[in-house]
This record gives sequence, structure tokens and C-alpha cells, in this order.
Amino acid sequence: MTARRPKAEIFEVGPRDGLQNQSRILGVEAREHFILSLLDAGLRDIEVGSFVREDRIPQLAGTQALLARLDKARSRYKKLSPRFWSFVPNRKGFSDALETSSDGFSFFIAASDTFCLRNVNRSQEDLFQELAQLLPAARKAKRLTRVYLSTVTYCPYEGPIRPAQVLRVVKKLVDLGAKEIALGDTTGHATPRDMERLLTPLLKVAPASRFAMHLHDTRGLSLANVCQSLEMGVSKFDSSAGGLGGCPYAPGAAGNLATEDLVYMLQQQDLLKADIDLAALARASHWLEAQLGSLLPSKVLKTLKG
Repeated sequence: MTARRPKAEIFEVGPRDGLQNQSRILGVEAREHFILSLLDAGLRDIEVGSFVREDRIPQLAGTQALLARLDKARSRYKKLSPRFWSFVPNRKGFSDALETSSDGFSFFIAASDTFCLRNVNRSQEDLFQELAQLLPAARKAKRLTRVYLSTVTYCPYEGPIRPAQVLRVVKKLVDLGAKEIALGDTTGHATPRDMERLLTPLLKVAPASRFAMHLHDTRGLSLANVCQSLEMGVSKFDSSAGGLGGCPYAPGAAGNLATEDLVYMLQQQDLLKADIDLAALARASHWLEAQLGSLLPSKVLKTLKG
């Protein structure tokens, strides 16, 4: 463990990972409004969409048009220097994403081979081979990169995942040059003890700065897992405004770690690197609740009504 906890950074996934599982579909203009509201709150790294087939995930249709609109708004946020990220599931999506102003690309693999097949209909080995081509191509195009490594503690199809299984995948990703690996507790099974067992061997093959944590709050333990990760030196956390989300390929998975809950906890301990306006963030999530016609699960958001 580290003697001093580092200041934390937030990677906002609500506009992509959060919206992809919603029954009510928001148009490009509404999603742009939501993202600009998140920028107004001070969030810098935002995953805005995905280059997937629109018939597969219609909630994210029009990502190319969305990025064009966001690019025009950049001048309003020069001080913040926003970075807009896109999820890229395959070569076709990568080719399409290169035609946009997306600052960074997110890729996918899972510790569970079955989850790879259920999620993108590709084996783990197929995904390794594709990443071996796409990661260097993205760097050559001067785009930021990260790799989502899902099911690091539990798979809804295979059950518990051993740390050694995750370590094998991480070693390959490091060899492929993955600059950031987002470790996904996809179903929200993990406890702080699981986090310690997971991170202890991983931190022997790569520094803590190489990892981010992508946590789901299915069992109410995401903030406890944030604290454990911080104690071990990991300081980047994915979160979703309002706690929006859930994984369409992980039955029973609840929403992502709520950005409001994460910001509140970190600010109270002076552990947040950026200056985030919690009230402005809550306004963005309240607006989104009205658009979706349902309440979001963030506990802190509920205390900031009105």
C-alpha cells in the first residue's frame, strides 16, 4: 500500500456506457446538451459515444454527428481542454472513428472468454490479435487510447474470475502497448478484499498510473472499492452521472458508480484533482432524469433536489 493517497481523476462514461442500456432513446441534440452540461460542471474526460452498428445499439446512433457538434463547442472550453472519447469495438468502427475529431479511443476485452463472445461475438484471442493492430494504429494517428478489461472479479457466465486469469491478460495488454487499462467490476460483485487480491499482482507488472477502475454499484460497494484502490495507488475512476447505466451483456448488473457520489466523497477528503462543481453536475443529472422519465440511483443526487 502507498503511504499517501494520490489525487483522483474522473473519466465520465454516462453519455456512452450509461445511455446504451436505456429504453428511452435520446437524439444527438439532447446528448450534446447533456455532455456540454457535464463540461460546465468541470468534467474533462468524457466518453461521448460508440462506433457500433446503429441497429445493435440505437441509443448511440449518430456518434459521428455528435462529435462534429461537440467539436464546434470546444472554443467555449479552452481552459478545461476537454477530451472526447469514443468506444471502438472493431476495425470498421476504428476506421469510422478516425474520420472524426474524437480525442481518444476505448477498446474492449474481457478476462472471461465467454463474456468476450457474448459481448462482441469474438473470442479473447481474436480480440488480442485485433488490438495488436489497432493500438499502434491509434497511436500513429495521435489518438489517446485505453482498453476496457471487463469481468476482472466475476463473470455472469463463468462465475468467479481468479486474479491469475486477469494477470495473464494484463501482461499481454502491457506487451501490446496499452497505455491505460480500465479494470471492470462488470457485475458489481467485488469487495475491497477482492480489490486488494486483484491489484497486488497487477501492480508488480505495471505501475498504478497504468490502471483505471470501472466499478458498478450493484451491491453498494463501489465507493468502498474506490477507497481500497486509492490506498494501493490507483487514482483513475470511471463513473456515470447520476449512476446511469448497467451492462446489456451482464444480466443483473446495476448502474455504474455515480459521479455525484464519487465527487462528494473525494471532495470531502480533498482527494479530487479537478475542480468539479457538484451543484452543476447535479443539474445535468436532474435534466437527464426528465429526459429519460425515470429517477437516477445516485444517493448524493437525491440530496440535491432543487
